[in-house]
Amino acid sequence: MFSLRSLFTNNVRRALPAARHMSSKEGPLVDLKVDDDGLATVTMQRLPVNSLNLELLQELDKAITDVGKNKAKGMILTSASPTVFSAGLDIKEMYKPDPKRVELFWSTLQGVWLKLFGSKFPTAAAINGHAPAGGCLLALSCEYRVMATGKYKIGLNETALGIIAPMWFMDSMYNTVPRRQAEIALTTGQMFTVEEALKVGLIDETASGKDDAIAKCKQFIEKFDKIPPLARAFTKQRVRSAALEWLNNNRQKDLNEFLQFVNTPAVQQSLEMYMMMLKQKAAK
Repeated sequence: MFSLRSLFTNNVRRALPAARHMSSKEGPLVDLKVDDDGLATVTMQRLPVNSLNLELLQELDKAITDVGKNKAKGMILTSASPTVFSAGLDIKEMYKPDPKRVELFWSTLQGVWLKLFGSKFPTAAAINGHAPAGGCLLALSCEYRVMATGKYKIGLNETALGIIAPMWFMDSMYNTVPRRQAEIALTTGQMFTVEEALKVGLIDETASGKDDAIAKCKQFIEKFDKIPPLARAFTKQRVRSAALEWLNNNRQKDLNEFLQFVNTPAVQQSLEMYMMMLKQKAAK
């Protein structure tokens, strides 16, 4: 799954600039609200950049489960940050990891993807800022993506860090953009501007801001008001069945390969250098 050789420091700097922001804020990391029409809005609020740590993933998992249990007409995923949808995986989860915690971390990420990508209810992402790596994955897991205009970027940029994205990350991209475009994007670690993302189909619409993005997500979900929900749900899951089945059948293998990767000395050395760089920058 992953390249186990040479994570270069210059690649780390380039691929994970947003990871320097870590949150110590207490309180709920996810806000779930359901409006009078039965439409749920799930807002990530691990400020400042919604780095995906274990606790945020656990709260996302619970929120997605609650949306399904409450039989909401649909779900919109967005962010409380004014400039970042999600900066991706929290590298602190991978640096000198506790064995049990890092295993739970990856298993929880797998579970969040399976629930979101395979949900029976309609989903849309109101992307109100940058969405690299894991942030892009969450957006790709939804059925529709509306991104606010601005100097924001989105993409699966794992190769820029010397990492091979897991198969289910790739499947999420293949499910969204033409396979040739996906191959180029994945191999080059491309981060798309808003305009580029719209052109290749990585996002479906642009918006003037977060409120406009949420409004357009609502319009998309309302298209299904007259569509029998059972037929819609089974059609969606059949379209996505190959990707879902792969991870369901290979969860332990995928987990083992991630654990092997994260505990590789070269990876830990590069992460240590990066963490030291962040500490030096914070001290200035």
